[in-house]
Amino acid sequence: MVPITSFSRLALLSAGLVLASATLAQDPAAKKSPTTAPTASAAAATKQPVEPPLAWHDVTTWGVEGRAWPELERKRWFDRLPAVADGRVTTAVWNLSRDSAGLMVRFKTDATVIWADSTVLKEKLNGANMTPIGASGLDLYARDENGVWRWVGVSRPDKKTTRQEIIAGLAPGFREYAVYLPLYNGVEKLSLGVPPDAKFEALAPRTEKPIVFYGTSITHGASASRPGMVHTAILGRRLDRPVVNLGFSGNGRMDAAVGELLVKIDAAVFVIDCLPNMVAEAVREKCIPLVKQLRAARPETPIVLVEDRRNTNSWILPKRNQHHTDNHAALRECFEKLQAEGVKGLFYIFGDDLLGHDAEGATDGSHPNDLGFVRQADVMEPVIRAALKGR
Repeated sequence: MVPITSFSRLALLSAGLVLASATLAQDPAAKKSPTTAPTASAAAATKQPVEPPLAWHDVTTWGVEGRAWPELERKRWFDRLPAVADGRVTTAVWNLSRDSAGLMVRFKTDATVIWADSTVLKEKLNGANMTPIGASGLDLYARDENGVWRWVGVSRPDKKTTRQEIIAGLAPGFREYAVYLPLYNGVEKLSLGVPPDAKFEALAPRTEKPIVFYGTSITHGASASRPGMVHTAILGRRLDRPVVNLGFSGNGRMDAAVGELLVKIDAAVFVIDCLPNMVAEAVREKCIPLVKQLRAARPETPIVLVEDRRNTNSWILPKRNQHHTDNHAALRECFEKLQAEGVKGLFYIFGDDLLGHDAEGATDGSHPNDLGFVRQADVMEPVIRAALKGR
């Protein structure tokens, strides 16, 4: 028997392809591929249920958490920054602030089905490293019988305006829910629908002092699969605290103009996580002034400085790895100088453990996947808990 080598296998495969092509040419019926029509499972996945009778509730009538400066005028209701920021912060930061990252609305209901009617700002619903659900969708959580937040369902946006069922067949019970808004798109309108006979209680934003995060695309939410999987949202659930997400993709740079807005927030703690958008020289130039700006206005508010995560492929990229090492050294230098000057209430998070050590914690080396965001939350949680004591 002659062994079938790799070459002969390739020849047999090629012959098979030629034979198949000849068969298709001779038999028109053979051209009718079953893939020309959607499979039953694909059709079921895309088919929307018929909308039942629903009572609709506009979330702007009771408010969303994470919307800082509620007393200041907005150009759009769901903007993260107030109108006064336009022209003060950079154009890039202003445009990114139109995204609803970190905003979350709470309510209680005994409904067994929950719908959403939402319109987003941008036609493009996803990014190179973002799913449409993460960039432009809604993410629903509920408290279980032990008061623990647990995931329930998501919207599946396929156009700017989406009116669809988030979840149906819910177990009976009057419980608290939270909906996280899109990470990389703005919201023009959002209403939640439940059956008319269901109880529905709007929950106003909590009045506890929020944890305020100022950072980069990672804080903004890239590359979480859905809005509730960003570390800021994870920590908000674990610590049961309101969160303000001021992540600006590619533009978290310890800017004084952003600092002018931060000091107007009566925060429980400020988390400054800007190093992924900075180099060591810029860290040395801008970190100490930003901390002193915050401390002058908020003398008692804890400030957490966060080192840069290492790209998950930096183990094989010496130049990139050195960049992280230099950034870390610059931030530690600033931290030690501030301590030496007697600045109190400072906390520090080391970067090397943020995404783990197996190179599996990011989508593209830089931005965490869901595993990376959970790991990042695990590292940050004990430090933020310590900073929150007495707050």
